[in-house]
Amino acid sequence: MFILAGLISALGMGSMSTHASQAQQIKSNFVQSDYAKTKYPIVFAHGMVGFIRLGTESLGMDYWYQILPDLARNGANTWAARMSPFNSAEIRGEQYVQQLQEIMAITGADKVNLIGHSHGAHAVRYAAGVIPEHIASVMTVAGANKGTVVASDALKVANATGTSELLNVLISNFGKVIMWAQGLNANAFPHDAMAAGLSTSVEGTAVFNQKFTIGLPKTACGEGAYKENGILLYSMTGNKPLTNPLDPGDSVMVLLDKLSAYKAGKNDGIVPVCSAHFGKTIRDDYPWNHLDEVNLLLGIKGIFAPDPVASYRQHANRLKLQGL
Repeated sequence: MFILAGLISALGMGSMSTHASQAQQIKSNFVQSDYAKTKYPIVFAHGMVGFIRLGTESLGMDYWYQILPDLARNGANTWAARMSPFNSAEIRGEQYVQQLQEIMAITGADKVNLIGHSHGAHAVRYAAGVIPEHIASVMTVAGANKGTVVASDALKVANATGTSELLNVLISNFGKVIMWAQGLNANAFPHDAMAAGLSTSVEGTAVFNQKFTIGLPKTACGEGAYKENGILLYSMTGNKPLTNPLDPGDSVMVLLDKLSAYKAGKNDGIVPVCSAHFGKTIRDDYPWNHLDEVNLLLGIKGIFAPDPVASYRQHANRLKLQGL
């Protein structure tokens, strides 16, 4: 998520909280079916530059646009976790685990189903590594499970030009803007842009992967184990940077693709297809880019592309049929 700066000023802001708000349950005023009614709650983890909602319910933008409300309408117990927009995989992972424990305490569930997008994949994998007895399933969506060339190259340029410290201050302050845009205290969560960049780089993720191994493919672009430590493991991703010229985010995805495709091959604009592989690959050829995968912006996608909302609903049903 790299295109929010121009949008934030246009959004209506809620009153600012003085406390760090945690996971938010997404409910529906009516339930139309039990198609997505899983045994355990489903908890979503956003990626870098992520949020739950910018602005207000009437004038704002959701990260998981229409996805969680649709699941709730179809019987699921759905939650969106909130983590630092910019920080290391371990710090974000700890924030996520804390919220999972709170959700289990609130709901009485002894396990949860996890879904993480982009850098959120590190968070769900971290949780599966530190509290495996409480994890029923994990799905990574365009997870940077082997890192991204985009992050690696950005770090190299910053270090070579001596701008690392300046960029860390500027980007970390942008993280505070994202907190404020959610109606929260700007310092509600710690920010460290360089740590975030390192965590999603090829080099940094390799270190992370030495500690958190479940679900990782044994070959360069294969599938991982479908089940480890009693946890069912899945992944899906898009592979098309340009999907709709009317979507302002597509121009950014195309630019990032040009920076990374020559090294990384097929990708969604940010994450290479092979990096996104984890556990059982549901699909790695969705005609989506990195924003389409979470239905941003406002559901704009390719005309003939599958509906991301329906894909998450189908996954919830998949978990339901597995008794999860």
